[in-house]
Parts: sequence; C-alpha cells; structure tokens
Amino acid sequence: MELNALKAFATVAKTGSFSLAAEQLHLTQPAVSKRVASLEHKLGARLFDRIGRRISLTEAGRQLLPRAKKLLLEIDDMGRSISKLSGEIEGTLIMGTSHHIGLHRLPPVLREYSQHYPQVRLDIRFMDSESACLAVERGDLELAIVTLPPGSAENLKLEEVWPDPLRFTVARDHPLASKPKTTLADLARHPAVLPARGTYTREIMESAMRPLNVPLQIGMSTNYLETLKMMVKIGLGWSLLPEIMIRDDSLRSLDLENLHLSRSLGIVSHPNRTLSNAARTMRETCLKLATPEAPSPSWRRLG
Repeated sequence: MELNALKAFATVAKTGSFSLAAEQLHLTQPAVSKRVASLEHKLGARLFDRIGRRISLTEAGRQLLPRAKKLLLEIDDMGRSISKLSGEIEGTLIMGTSHHIGLHRLPPVLREYSQHYPQVRLDIRFMDSESACLAVERGDLELAIVTLPPGSAENLKLEEVWPDPLRFTVARDHPLASKPKTTLADLARHPAVLPARGTYTREIMESAMRPLNVPLQIGMSTNYLETLKMMVKIGLGWSLLPEIMIRDDSLRSLDLENLHLSRSLGIVSHPNRTLSNAARTMRETCLKLATPEAPSPSWRRLG
C-alpha cells in the first residue's frame, strides 16, 4: 500500500475536499482523486461517499483514518530521527503561532533564525493558540509558539519562554481612567470587550474572578487582541490586555488590589514526537532570545 495514497486519503478526510487536499499536497485534483481511487481498489472498499460537491467518510473510511494517521506520523518521526543523525539543518518547518506573538515576540527570533539557517523553509500557520495546541497534539504541526494552556494539557510538552503580564485597560478618557484605585464592582458598572469565551486568556480571567462572584457587562468578544485594543481606544469598553500592548498614551491600565493576572507564552510540542533539526534549532533560538526578566525555562507535561 503506497504511503502517498494514504497521505492523500488522510488529507481529503481532514479538509473534507479533494480540491483543498490537492492545494495542501501541491498536486492536481485529478492526481489526488487517482491516489484515493487506487487505495480504494487495493482495499476493495469505498472510503468516501460523494454526493454532489459534498464528501463524507464511509464506515471503511472511518475505520482506516486513525490507523492511516498513526502510520503517517510514525513514518514522519522515523524520517526526522534519521535526518537528525546527519546534523543538517534544512527542509521545511511547519509551525503555528498566534497573531499576537507573531507581532510582538517572534520578529527577532525569526530574524536570527533566518540569518543562521537559510536552508530551512518556514511554513508558519497563524491561528488561535487553542487550535495550534490541538494541531500539535494531532500531529498536524511539529511545533507551536503560542499562549500556553493555563490548566491541564494532555499529551503536550509546554515550555515557557515569555511571561506575559495582563492588565485591565481603558481609554484615557474612560470614567475609570482617573481613579487612583479600581475595584471589581467599578468594572462591573461598565461594559467590557474581552477575548472570546474558550480562549486561554479569557479562561485565566474567569478562573480568577469566579470566586468573587461579580457579574460583568460583556459586550463584544473577539480572539484578536489588536482588535480589542482598538475597541478600547474608541471607548467601547474596558478589556484585559497584555501589558506589552498598552505602552502608549492612548490607554490607561487600572490598578486592581489583590488581582494580578498573567499568562505564559512559549513552545508547545508533542512529548512522543522527535523534533527535526529545524524545529530543535527554532526552539533553541526562542529560548536564547527570551527576555532577560523571564525565569529559566522549564518544561512540563500536564494531564
């Protein structure tokens, strides 16, 4: 059974589309269809039902998919283990990161990495931290540089690179901006614009505030912190933003007694996956260029 046919099958199953699978595999759609048809012929079973433009896995396809994914991951891992022996740092590194980290933390890392390892082609996928962690766990990404999960994270290796203090933030003309001290009750009297529910940043805030039982007026939510910053600037409400984003005159951070929140930004990988030389050196570059105030990085496997 050809590995290319298995890869085509797994990619079609993941994307739900022969055309999207062809784009990801850098093939023509007929070539992908031919590989899947060849696999179906060898197995003697149809793997997809094709109804109009929609496709769905058959029972045989559902049975094959987890085994195909496991085999493809093992083949990839085998290749990385062997390539590490040569010591060559080259090839393609597929990694994920968030828009925030891409804007505020990664530029010096990528600059140094590209200067030292020009033979590596970087394939950087911008996505929510939560999606990136899931992609690492599934084996779709070799590495992610994102906001680390605040709680348990089964089957993930987490390494903090940058501590990221969070501050309650308002526009400079907001009614709370001139108060020397702010309470949660003060915040509750004004609308908030916050990261979307289910994000790690929102989870950190809700975990800290849940015992205090203070209901909030939550208006708009978005996963994009730059959009939240814009909403705060134009007076749509207060928010919780990374301290690194509010170092300008248009915003004011609020002092809340006994409520100091922070999150961790860092590297996510799979503990059972061998990192390629390209991924290993990306990890080392991040740790090397970590801000001086960051504590010595350590890794943990949670769950």
